[in-house]
Amino acid sequence: MINSPKVLLTHAYYLGSDEKESKIMKPYPPLGILYLAAYLEKKEIATDVIDSTFIDFEKHIELIKNNAPDFIGIYTNLMTKINVIKLINAIKKEPKLVHAKIILGGPEVKFNSTNFHNNGAEFIVKGEGEETFHELISAIWANKTIKTIQGLSYIKNGEVIENEDRKKLLDMDSLPFPAREKINLELYFNAWKERHGASTISVSTMRGCPYTCKWCSRAVYGKSYRRKNAKLVVDELQKIQTQFNFDTIWFVDDVFTVSHKWLSEFTTEIISRNVKIKYECITRADRMNTEVIQLLKQSGCYRVWIGAESGSQKIIDLMDRRVDVNQVREMIIETRKNGIEAGTFIMLGYPGEKEDDIIETLHHLKVSNPDYFTITTAYPIKGTELYVENENNFMNSPDWASTSDRDIKLKTEFSKKYYHYAISWINTEMQLLKLKNNQLNSTPLKHVKLFAKSKLSRSLMRIYK
Repeated sequence: MINSPKVLLTHAYYLGSDEKESKIMKPYPPLGILYLAAYLEKKEIATDVIDSTFIDFEKHIELIKNNAPDFIGIYTNLMTKINVIKLINAIKKEPKLVHAKIILGGPEVKFNSTNFHNNGAEFIVKGEGEETFHELISAIWANKTIKTIQGLSYIKNGEVIENEDRKKLLDMDSLPFPAREKINLELYFNAWKERHGASTISVSTMRGCPYTCKWCSRAVYGKSYRRKNAKLVVDELQKIQTQFNFDTIWFVDDVFTVSHKWLSEFTTEIISRNVKIKYECITRADRMNTEVIQLLKQSGCYRVWIGAESGSQKIIDLMDRRVDVNQVREMIIETRKNGIEAGTFIMLGYPGEKEDDIIETLHHLKVSNPDYFTITTAYPIKGTELYVENENNFMNSPDWASTSDRDIKLKTEFSKKYYHYAISWINTEMQLLKLKNNQLNSTPLKHVKLFAKSKLSRSLMRIYK
């Protein structure tokens, strides 16, 4: 790596300043950065990683200053956008960093490139980062042109230049394993262990999602399906088992069981090589059946999250999810019957949703009775069909640099307070169901309190309707 540029990769997420996530305490390492670091090292480019998750902003700036890199790559998503802008401003004010080139990447940048450039970003990598980032820093270091580099935008003479998009990387097997050794994973393991009793590590086996959900961002990997060979995935699992001491694995893939052929090959590799793992994953009900559930169980799956979003078929169709809500219920029930925990996701406040749809969603949850579920309210992410379809009807226009897409108010049937109490109502009703089924520890007083809370939440829904 003689005469090689010095590259620093980082992000701008600070767990300690995120009150909600600190209570949940389920942090995951910046896997995308670790993939990029491994790729650059493979290309013989010296690369450091500063993981900001367990430090604060001031310490972050100090570490970047002491590193004195030639290039600073900053991963940017919806949650970290405001921090990233603050970080850029701080870097540019630091005398020891004036020479460093700032490069942004991640899911937030593709459809907001001009705004980011106007807020100090010199270069933006759109889509998958490995090839574009490498070509960019190599060209700048060698004083060569960057106008032909695909997947790049930059400022030239005060104008934003958008190069053509880069084609997706087809050969997933060519990617090196993430450079997990560049950060302190023990911090993550300890955080999980202390709060939840078991540590976890994240693993990616695929990129992209071939489905059409209108609210989902595909800014990085696109509407595609590309996957590592099952043998290589198990190679990676064996490697991290020798490197780290963890309890469970979280497969970050959007639809883990999208290919039944791949899942079968993966299970065969796990069994034939006597690899013992315990993992959870996400999938869709239409990519599950009894055989798939058995393959999941045989390969070590203890929990699967099955997307639902709504219990109303009308809303599912508006989302273009292309799945039957009855099938979602059946697969949740069947999964639990076969000894695997089932989780699901619920989204309220999607445009077109009426109260009957919310009532149907609660019915859906009560019938399927998943072990876990999460509820969010819908918000439009720029670049998604949900954003495009509703852009002319947004209820507000928040300042871009100091807010995120989460602050955009969709034109919905009910008020923000209504949805707050609707979420409370659903959560409380499901707790009452689990008490009834002896799935939770119960006392008469607890039952009375939950019953009263449910009634109150329902009453407040009517008031704020």
